[in-house]
Amino acid sequence: MDEDRISGTARNVGGKIEEGVGRLTGDAKTQIQGKLDRSARAAQDLYGQTADAARDTAVTFDKWLRRTIETQPYTVAIVALGIGWLLGRMHRPLWSVGHGCPARTG
Repeated sequence: MDEDRISGTARNVGGKIEEGVGRLTGDAKTQIQGKLDRSARAAQDLYGQTADAARDTAVTFDKWLRRTIETQPYTVAIVALGIGWLLGRMHRPLWSVGHGCPARTG
């Protein structure tokens, strides 16, 4: 569990207590502050859940990639060569001397 989720849960408990105290004493400011703390907790908890999901996805992708490289090394090599070739083609200049480019003067 992410520390943002733990901190968010603690903040939620504090917000509920603060809201309850405000309700008992009739202090609207304390009630509102408790609700704000609870809202901040919800945002922090959501951030923690997103971080956990991203970490889990990265671990799953890493395992898949390792397994694919180990079980299909030739396929991986061909894909890597293809990606390299495509990247090389993207870097190729549009105009080169002797291929329709106006002569440089200077």
